[in-house]
Amino acid sequence: MRRLAARGAAGDAGEVAAPAADSTDCARGRHPSSRRLIDLCAIWDPGVFLPAVGWKRASGFARRRLNEAETLNSVREAQLELLEAARPRGPGSRERGPVLRMARQQQPPPWVHAAFLLCLLSLSGAIEIPMDLSQPPTITKQSVKDHIVDPRDNILIECEAKGNPAPSFHWTRNSRFFNIAKDPRVSMKRRSGTLVIDFRSGGRPEEYEGEYQCFARNKFGTALSNRIRLQVSKSPLWPKENLDPVVVQEGAPLTLQCNPPPGLPSPVIFWMSSSMEPITQDKRVSQGHNGDLYFSNVMLQDMQTDYSCNARFHFTHTIQQKNAFTLKVLTNNPYNDSSLRNHPDIYSARGVAERTPSFMYPQGTASSQMVLRGMDLVLECIASGVPTPDIAWYKKGGDLPSDKAKFENFNKALRITNVSEEDSGEYFCLASNKMGSIRHTISVRVKAAPYWLDEPKNLILAPGEDGRLVCRANGNPKPTVQWMVNGEPLQSAPPNPNREVAGDTIIFRDTQISSRAVYQCNTSNEHGYLLANAFVSVLDVPPRMLSPRNQLIRVILYNRTRLDCPFFGSPIPTLRWFKNGQGSNLDGGNYHVYENGSLEIKMIRKEDQGIYTCVATNILGKAENQVRLEVKDPTRIYRMPEDQVAKRGTTVQLECRVKHDPSLKLTVSWLKDDEPLYIGNRMKKEDDSLTIFGVAERDQGSYTCVASTELDQDLAKAYLTVLGRPDRPRDLELTDLAERSVRLTWIPGDDNNSPITDYVVQFEEDQFQPGVWHDHSKFPGSVNSAVLQLSPYVNYQFRVIAINEVGSSHPSLPSERYRTSGAPPESNPADVKGEGTRKNNMEITWTPMNATSAFGPNLRYIVKWRRRETRETWNNVTVWGSRYVVGQTPVYVPYEIRVQAENDFGKGPEPDTVIGYSGEDYPRAAPTDVKIRVLNSTAISLQWNRVYPDTVQGQLREYRAYYWRESSLLKNLWVSQKRQQASFPGDRPRGVVSRLFPYSNYKLEMVVVNGRGDGPRSETKEFTTPEGVPSAPRRFRVRQPNLETINLEWDHPEHPNGILIGYTLKYVAFNGTKLGKQIVENFSPNQTKFTMQRADPVSRYRFTLSARTQVGSGEAATEESPAPPNEAYTNNQADIATQGWFIGLMCAIALLVLILLIVCFIKRSRGGKYPVREKKDVPLGPEDPKEEDGSFDYSDEDNKPLQGSQTSLDGTIKQQESDDSLVDYGEGGEGQFNEDGSFIGQYTVKKDKEETEGNESSEATSPVNAIYSLA
Repeated sequence: MRRLAARGAAGDAGEVAAPAADSTDCARGRHPSSRRLIDLCAIWDPGVFLPAVGWKRASGFARRRLNEAETLNSVREAQLELLEAARPRGPGSRERGPVLRMARQQQPPPWVHAAFLLCLLSLSGAIEIPMDLSQPPTITKQSVKDHIVDPRDNILIECEAKGNPAPSFHWTRNSRFFNIAKDPRVSMKRRSGTLVIDFRSGGRPEEYEGEYQCFARNKFGTALSNRIRLQVSKSPLWPKENLDPVVVQEGAPLTLQCNPPPGLPSPVIFWMSSSMEPITQDKRVSQGHNGDLYFSNVMLQDMQTDYSCNARFHFTHTIQQKNAFTLKVLTNNPYNDSSLRNHPDIYSARGVAERTPSFMYPQGTASSQMVLRGMDLVLECIASGVPTPDIAWYKKGGDLPSDKAKFENFNKALRITNVSEEDSGEYFCLASNKMGSIRHTISVRVKAAPYWLDEPKNLILAPGEDGRLVCRANGNPKPTVQWMVNGEPLQSAPPNPNREVAGDTIIFRDTQISSRAVYQCNTSNEHGYLLANAFVSVLDVPPRMLSPRNQLIRVILYNRTRLDCPFFGSPIPTLRWFKNGQGSNLDGGNYHVYENGSLEIKMIRKEDQGIYTCVATNILGKAENQVRLEVKDPTRIYRMPEDQVAKRGTTVQLECRVKHDPSLKLTVSWLKDDEPLYIGNRMKKEDDSLTIFGVAERDQGSYTCVASTELDQDLAKAYLTVLGRPDRPRDLELTDLAERSVRLTWIPGDDNNSPITDYVVQFEEDQFQPGVWHDHSKFPGSVNSAVLQLSPYVNYQFRVIAINEVGSSHPSLPSERYRTSGAPPESNPADVKGEGTRKNNMEITWTPMNATSAFGPNLRYIVKWRRRETRETWNNVTVWGSRYVVGQTPVYVPYEIRVQAENDFGKGPEPDTVIGYSGEDYPRAAPTDVKIRVLNSTAISLQWNRVYPDTVQGQLREYRAYYWRESSLLKNLWVSQKRQQASFPGDRPRGVVSRLFPYSNYKLEMVVVNGRGDGPRSETKEFTTPEGVPSAPRRFRVRQPNLETINLEWDHPEHPNGILIGYTLKYVAFNGTKLGKQIVENFSPNQTKFTMQRADPVSRYRFTLSARTQVGSGEAATEESPAPPNEAYTNNQADIATQGWFIGLMCAIALLVLILLIVCFIKRSRGGKYPVREKKDVPLGPEDPKEEDGSFDYSDEDNKPLQGSQTSLDGTIKQQESDDSLVDYGEGGEGQFNEDGSFIGQYTVKKDKEETEGNESSEATSPVNAIYSLA
């Protein structure tokens, strides 16, 4: 578990919380609104940068200096001790002590020191005059000194200033007055001095190049901008040139010059091929800072591409491409074998002579370089040599500045950032290889443009006060200082007896109102200049408060805070603080008052809560303001998330329980790897926990619980480790190269918290199956180097896959290729076969050999064949594929076959002999003496004489019987005559044919079958199957028209399989688990209906119906009677109707219903409303429920064939022999249709119609329906 010691606290928040500002405002000490400075300083507390936001009045008068840095560092240790003492103890509290001790030992990062320095500067920075008071102009915004513009856009030269009254503006160009009114393209923005030069109506931007300076003036003085040098960006075209091929000897150095056209600013140079592919750079081939491409030594592989220099221009965003260089490399070894790239000494392997290093840039052994202070120093050394030299850098008499120096361009360049005077001296680069070394010395001189030591600040004085302006700068060479007043040289200004110039200082004594002006200090040398404006303002102003009144400041217990009281006055007022109206001034101890009016409380305690009053006083009066301070309890995480290890797919819960001040709104959020966590479908965030379902590898990382309020926050971090698949191995290297082996070494990837158990090495070759990877070998997870056994003449490329308990990694990146030398094949192709595809040929096939068994180029196969047992000579042919067809062969003759591998290095071993056969022809004879014996109504037995082997003309596959149903013995029954077949594999004389239809006439033929097909048919035999049992009756239906009777209906069987002699019906009553006595009924063959009288209205019936022939009863159809409407009351309660309590309950209900009927009729006779609708008077609306007639439908006739049709044996529909109507079956006219002509699907429950008429309200309110529901 990791707990963050950092806790943040916002200094000011609440009803009158001070606004926030960005880092630039903090650095400047300036509030975004122009009213007053705002303090955005910060304090290191413990281990986190805490903003303390509030209003302040800037100090920093020239005659008074502040030195208060030590006061801001006084309470850190004491604060940590109080935090430790006051921390609530609970689970895990023992872990907090070490964390706090660690926090005490923390050192703030460098940016905190810089921010702290800015804080001190803001406490003593330049003073600002409220804008409602008169003041000279001040430049607030201006363009950079070197202003480069895009020629396609309008030109904008910025100049903005403030002052009271608002200043006016004018410009000079090249030190002469620039008359804006005379040029229609030039205008000035309203209430600003910014120049706009518009080219929409034409004009050339180059005409406006020059040096511009802005003047802002009001009645109290004139302020100047920097001298702004305006230049128009240029991106000239590359001159056309035809480049001859560059001829160079392999191993020699080469420089391809770029020489880009001069642009403004300078273009970015990069090298690509003419097809826009980047040039791969390394320590042998690289681009110098001048844009040239340097080859320390040229290799044959450098000819594979051309080289084009490209220049990208910043403003136009265009890329210009120079004509490409083409290389022609002269070599002693023109064969570019890829296997040599892995050779430990590729130069000697290619016959390239080794050379000592020599410098390509810079030339000679020594050079010098000048750099300006604050810029980057780039030193470069590029050397040639074989092998490629290594570059090392040194400084004479000392070490390289480790915090500023870094190496670039494969150590060929040394960059030192932010150069200072101590970086001057002698540097040297050392280029070395195994043949020797060489050194180049570079003498570095550091010059400096002017930089400020003491920049002049605005001076605000009361009448009669003294002051001074100081302008101190340094540089190399030493800069000169020139003073100006209101833009004019001080020497030509009117004399002022109250002013004295002493070099870099102007002293003012007994200043009066007439002394107001803006002074300029210009310090310059040959490398640049600095220009600063500082005004002198003489004011007589009583004290005034500049911040909102009665602010509420809320702070966290034990934190440091500062209460701000920005004020202004001239003469400078004195400021005092009081608490809760007490008379003593607050200063000292836990309090410290800064000159700018801020009161710092070093450590907030509960007793510090209250109302604080600041009072500013000078000789002209006094002003006061109040600040109310509230102290809040800190936010603390008392149960922190813990580190966890989880497998993929499991569920993880991270706890985070928080204690905070109840008056503050708490927000709990989560970070993952210090970034906001997206709560997806697999995550559930609650107030005190985070749950992750189905943990995946991407969920691994640090999880931070952030508990924050408006004023502070607390953080707690835990790490979730997910056991996942390993990362891919990397940096594959081939060593110990031999003819039949190589050593492969790799660097294992991260095992992702589950140890690697195995490595699988795969290979790919580019001749037979390029791009296809094959497993080569497997090694334990403890090794990262293995010797691989190789096959001859294979251009190998390897990759490695790591395996752990979770799964396999992605494959590594492929290694370099390695080609082994060739050899004769050591094996022959497998799966050699000889089979005929026609009656007069034989096709010889085999499995082709792969790349690892070819062993050499031009793999081919020597195919030999001859007829078996004839002792004739071998026929042979050479084949490059995997098949050969032998033509003009006799029918089905055995052959001896051999296939031998051969390549350019020789033949493989003697092959094995394989027996194959030429093509088959159709059999010439049919089975004879076919005899049939009927076994039963659905099966027969066959017996025949086998054919002679020489008539088969191939391999005998089977004997086959073709048979078909000629007719049925039943009259007018249509049958399908589709031919069917029965197979009898092998050479056999008998078989059985089954699944025949009973009571039918059949015909049968026999054939013999080989690989080519059927032979001639035998003579046709006829046979008759005897009578069988019928199939189940069709469409067996059970209907219950009322509670007394049950109607049964059915159709004749689809397959009678004989002459029907009747139907047998068996039925049994059941109630729950109780069964009654089974009853059997027999019917005539023409009867298809039966009506049964129920023995009791409660029981249900199970019916089983089957048809009979002389052979016996056939398959039965089973149905059950439907459940009665009141079965919900009677199911599993067979005897409930005979129990006394049930009879009493029914009587009570009947009496209650009778009383309800009497009440209803009485109310009706009195004219009262009754919710029964008169059927004749009020017709049913479309929304009313339909009138029910009590009928029930138990039919299952949906999607059945119509009556009077029968499905034939082959699935077709044929009309029955009887064309009788529905009435002919008896009771048809009465049972098939209702009185209104509707179909028989409706059976009506008998009710007293007179009883139901006039009582047709809904079932919920009808007493009659209620009685029926209880019956």
